[in-house]
Amino acid sequence: MSDLSASVGSAPAGRTRLLVTRPLEDAEPLVRRLTALGYACAVEPMLDMVWLDGPEPDLTGVQALLFTSANGVRGYVRRTQRRDRPVYAVGDATARAALKAGFTQVESASGDVQALAELARARCRPDQGDLLHVAGSRVAGDLAGLLGEAGFTLRRAVLYDAVPAAALSAPTAAFLRTSAIDIVLFFSPRTARSFVKLLGEAGLIDQCRTVDAFCLSPAVAEAARAYGDQGGTPWRSVRVAPRPDQDALLGLLPPMDGAAG
Repeated sequence: MSDLSASVGSAPAGRTRLLVTRPLEDAEPLVRRLTALGYACAVEPMLDMVWLDGPEPDLTGVQALLFTSANGVRGYVRRTQRRDRPVYAVGDATARAALKAGFTQVESASGDVQALAELARARCRPDQGDLLHVAGSRVAGDLAGLLGEAGFTLRRAVLYDAVPAAALSAPTAAFLRTSAIDIVLFFSPRTARSFVKLLGEAGLIDQCRTVDAFCLSPAVAEAARAYGDQGGTPWRSVRVAPRPDQDALLGLLPPMDGAAG
């Protein structure tokens, strides 16, 4: 667990205590934002990013780049200095990462893989070249199928691997045992499944009865609820963002009166 976790254990009475399950690269700016809003935060990354070595992505015949996560952007900029293709990003956070990386033609689908496919179909033509999906070794959704139906050829450049956590950290286990966590934030089905699996292995499933699961999408919520054949994960509640983006998810959080700044 990151040092960012300290605020949960020492949170003043009345502060909402959040557990962030994103990889560290994504968790750190999110925790800074949440802390400024007055929340107490801990970080328990469910995935560790492993950047894969290799040559520059081949952009021959490629009309645009598709990014389904900020990690795809990070993997791309580790391999190449080229920023000469339009970028279509699945969501606003991914689009911001692309702009920060130096891309100048960036548009966000502000949604999920389906929304990204619709954006690409609206902005590109099959006869203008291939689309390059910069991604990890595992992907969610059928972007190739959605675009293939419209006549596009989608290439996939695998630039990183997301390795699941092997166990819950001791601080997080202690927080759960003592009901020191109010809300767990989930941003992907894979992280939600991993967290629930590790809860079961640690014998902490029943601790979910005092915790709310806040989920980016219905698919994430489904993964958070699933636990073997024992009737599902007994969360106190499961809430789903009205749109699959970070701002919409954070909009579900209870307001805090003592925000910093």
